Amino acid sequence: MNTWQKSSHSGSGDGNACVEIAHSNTHAAIRDSKAATRATLTFPTSAFNAFVSALKDEGIHKQEP
Repeated sequence: MNTWQKSSHSGSGDGNACVEIAHSNTHAAIRDSKAATRATLTFPTSAFNAFVSALKDEGIHKQEP
């Protein structure tokens, strides 16, 4: 896996209120910023990309109350 990256939306201070993502050619791994030495979730890149696209689409369709 490549270097772990945090979201630009990971909160103030040391940015530990988010998840981190690392990519390889075939997989994406996700871990909790607050527990970086614990388990990671690993997904095939195509599945992770589909998941992120679905989240983006949901955000576009979300209506404010």
